[in-house]
Amino acid sequence: MKYSCVALIFVMGLISLNCAEEPVNPFLSEWQTPFGVPPFSEIGDADYLPAFREGIAKQKEEVEAIASNVEPASFENTVVALETSGELLRKVGGVFFNLRSANTNDQIQQIAKELSPMLSKHNDEILLNAPLFKRIEAVYEAREGLDLDVEDRTLLEETYKEFVRGGASLDEGQKERLIKINEQLALLSVEFGENVLKETNEFALVIEDREGLAGLPDSVVSAAAEAAAERGMEGKWVITLHKPSLIPFLQYSERRELRERAFRGYTERGNQGNQYDNNDIVARTAELRAERAGMLGFETHADYVLDESMAKKPEAVYELLNKLWAPSLEMAREEAALLQTLGREDAADFRLEPWDWWFYAERVRQQRYELNEEELRPYFQLEKVRDGAFEVANKLYGLTFHERDDLPTYHPDVQAFEVQEADGSHVGVLYLDYFPRESKRGGAWMNSYRKQSGSGGDQVTPVICNVCNFSKPTGDVPALLSLEEVGTLFHEFGHALHGLLSQCRYESLSGTAVPRDFVELPSQIMENWASNRDVMKSFARHYQTGEAIPDELIDKIEAARQFNQGFVTVEYLAAAFLDMNWHTLTGPASKSVGDFEREALDQLGLIPEIVVRYRSPYFSHIFSGGYASGYYSYIWAEVLDADAFEAFKERGLFDQETASSFRQNILSRGGSEEPMKLYLRFRGSEPRIEPLLERKGLISGE
Repeated sequence: MKYSCVALIFVMGLISLNCAEEPVNPFLSEWQTPFGVPPFSEIGDADYLPAFREGIAKQKEEVEAIASNVEPASFENTVVALETSGELLRKVGGVFFNLRSANTNDQIQQIAKELSPMLSKHNDEILLNAPLFKRIEAVYEAREGLDLDVEDRTLLEETYKEFVRGGASLDEGQKERLIKINEQLALLSVEFGENVLKETNEFALVIEDREGLAGLPDSVVSAAAEAAAERGMEGKWVITLHKPSLIPFLQYSERRELRERAFRGYTERGNQGNQYDNNDIVARTAELRAERAGMLGFETHADYVLDESMAKKPEAVYELLNKLWAPSLEMAREEAALLQTLGREDAADFRLEPWDWWFYAERVRQQRYELNEEELRPYFQLEKVRDGAFEVANKLYGLTFHERDDLPTYHPDVQAFEVQEADGSHVGVLYLDYFPRESKRGGAWMNSYRKQSGSGGDQVTPVICNVCNFSKPTGDVPALLSLEEVGTLFHEFGHALHGLLSQCRYESLSGTAVPRDFVELPSQIMENWASNRDVMKSFARHYQTGEAIPDELIDKIEAARQFNQGFVTVEYLAAAFLDMNWHTLTGPASKSVGDFEREALDQLGLIPEIVVRYRSPYFSHIFSGGYASGYYSYIWAEVLDADAFEAFKERGLFDQETASSFRQNILSRGGSEEPMKLYLRFRGSEPRIEPLLERKGLISGE
């Protein structure tokens, strides 16, 4: 809290006025916290903009010093000097952007709107600095004669490409236009995300009487009662659009009209013609991205993005998606026919609609596999699942996790852990933030407050976070996860390991600084351990009795593993196609957002019983996140993870040689080398698609 005070000191009859100086902005001093983590309680919203402005000013001075250096350009005085500039910006940005996603408020949202074009302009001023680029270009052209190791060379090549892709070769008129485009895109991204968050939070399906609760398990009813109480609606029940509330409601509610209201509330976000409508933002974003790509010499925005990916070209992405689409759609049609038959048992004139799918799929799961999601939850207590993930990391890599109550956090729900090697040496800090709240956006993600960099005694250790939206404890019942949430916890923990185990000298290459279609490999491979029978029995223990999950239940899980895979794969692939369609435009869309989306999905043959996983007006991954032209990367990485996990299946789930190779060649190397080179070094051969097709049941494993 900012304040000034006047102290009246009487000494020898004299009155002295002693005015204490205002406290220093916490970002402008060294943090005296364990491991230098952010002192969250000392940081106020008013501190951000001044710190950002100071950070921009300092980096401008640093960049100007590099650009005006009279000495001949060298790798150290130009490329490395630029890499290490902007330390204050990274420091304040690490806190601000994490909290904007995980614990925001109106003031932070407003700061983001002011800040976004400011940072975009600053970034452009660096990338379009002609004297600076001339020096970088000189080093790049002389690279063959320089004594550079692999990571040095990668930094040089990536820096040069970043400047070229950032417009350094454009003429002055084009540069001015590029700056305006980038500023507009930055602001549109902020507005899109803010609209989705606000519309998500404003929706509430209020249930007035117990008839509206028909079919709902006690855990769902209790959570709905707590949600109502939080809104001052004691004696009622509220279903929200947060997944822990929405999905169980769609699975179990026998009130079809209420399922429809909840489902439509979710799928119409950003598309209701109100103050949160995102249609114009979608169209304008796609148009500006296409214009920018053309200016920079690329046919489309997808070509621009994929040039830095493993896929390289849109054609390669479409080829993969099309290989999976036909068998997945065929499976989805078979699933729809089965659900339609079940629905006819309830009503002769029944016609399966998208809001029915979860409900009847759950019925099939119970009838065919005798598996009830609510039967599983008591075995998946959040803390035990978390510890199970920790134990897997311990067996694979020797890591240990120690909760630290002395580390500051930004919310009471957040836990902080010190991560250590087997010998007790410090690796980094891991923050876990698992429960939904109105100040947090939906979904699950990993991020860093501070990335790993340096080496030896100069190494900067990472500060990593996992943020999720899991079912909260209710009453005396602890947080109990669904089977899907168990997979999500392991998935995000895999990303965390990628950040924690990084061993790169340069921050811009460390941890998860890899192509989008490679970054999901470390996360998705972890899900394989979550679903392994022996591993599951180690952490899946009944929260009341402590008994391990019985083999009969695991048998049912394994029997049902390929159940509903048509639906899951089709709704995902449809979104991946939609992303690519938006970003293979060469100019403005010739039709409205709704018509563009409808035509794209109709061309695919998407059946009406399934809605694309993310409709355009709330497709935050591509219009407010970093996955534009990259949503396909999850399935691309599934090919990698299914093939990579075969190595562990062949040699042993916790085989130390295999684990060491994965750590050394994948987790520790960040983006310091081409991803396929790293993968080949681990696996010995290029990834095959067959293990993924077999896992999903799209081809026979025989």
